[in-house]
Amino acid sequence: MSTYVLGISAFYHDSAAALVRDGEIVAAAQEERFTREKGDARYPAAAIDYCLTEASIGVRDLDYDSATVCRWVIPAMK
Repeated sequence: MSTYVLGISAFYHDSAAALVRDGEIVAAAQEERFTREKGDARYPAAAIDYCLTEASIGVRDLDYDSATVCRWVIPAMK
């Protein structure tokens, strides 16, 4: 059984997603490739969908997820 990890970078320049299966990159994409908005900082829903589709899996098949956090995005963090 494979282990899937979804990485998400969101809410600042070039939001993106990447999917890793058993330590190997399966798919990765920047949100701007789908929205055609350069530097798109929104949540990368289309990039996530692309990664899951490339691997022929659904959200329930993910074992782990990981997200980057910038301190200015969450001011309470120090």
